[in-house]
Amino acid sequence: MTRRIGILLYPDFQILDATGPIAAFEIAGRLAGGGYELSVLSVGGGLIVSSSGVALASMLGQDADMLDTLVVVGGQGSSQAMHCPKTRAFLQAQSQTARRLSSVCSGAFLLAAAGLLDGRRATTHWRRAEELARLFPRVAVEPDAIHIRDGTVWTSAGITAGIDLALTLIAEDWGAPIAKRVAQEMVVYYRRPGGQSQFSALLDMGGGDRRFADLLGWMRGHLGTRLTIETMAAQVAMSPRHFSRAFTSSVGMSPARAVERLRLEAARERIEHSSAPIEVIAAAVGFHDPERMRRAFLRAFGQPPQAMRRRVRTE
Repeated sequence: MTRRIGILLYPDFQILDATGPIAAFEIAGRLAGGGYELSVLSVGGGLIVSSSGVALASMLGQDADMLDTLVVVGGQGSSQAMHCPKTRAFLQAQSQTARRLSSVCSGAFLLAAAGLLDGRRATTHWRRAEELARLFPRVAVEPDAIHIRDGTVWTSAGITAGIDLALTLIAEDWGAPIAKRVAQEMVVYYRRPGGQSQFSALLDMGGGDRRFADLLGWMRGHLGTRLTIETMAAQVAMSPRHFSRAFTSSVGMSPARAVERLRLEAARERIEHSSAPIEVIAAAVGFHDPERMRRAFLRAFGQPPQAMRRRVRTE
């Protein structure tokens, strides 16, 4: 069975949002013996210029054969494209015929503008999550997730998360062995869990400030201790007030939020890759109270630690 995949473009789209999933589906199609037929679509057809200046040829969306899956890409042009009546009408029509709809990064704004995310959980690039929630209050935006499925609609985080999404869709269609082989061919991980925090890479970078990158490394080694503003500020020889402002400006979140993120990531790693009791993990990473850790997991990942462990063991 060949599944038809449509990739929807618009002017100023992000090219990796399109080419990442295209490559994943193309490789999977070969491995699955012709499992996918790919079409690059737009509402007007012709060459569509990305934000990088590189253009891709597209066919008219209405001329595409019955699609199994539609992937709506993100990019700078999403702010204009979501107001296009033809685009909204096309998406609404596809929601009635395609087996599943999906978006990469800010492509979620187009789905939301078409009313297709109303009452659903969804994600997008962390930097635009607040805007998505503000513009579309009927959407339950989860800014941390790499990708989210709610019924027949999938949304994913920024840029390379489109590859994660494609691998998950491939696994659903053809099984985990095929998806794992695709990941090997693309030299990417199989697979980041759908609930993994988008903030991991941001915290790894320390916002580009060497002092904070070093501090974050120190924090990872001391998660079981009380990491107060005063303690962290002393590590970088700053006053607590100045430290809090500078850290938030550089890293993109408050010190307290960063501590919780680091603890969540450390706890998730142990839950997925060890058999240690949940309460032992909670104490080791600084949550101390398992119920406190459970609430933090629900906020960040949409599931409690026990459910995450069960999911990993069944993969």
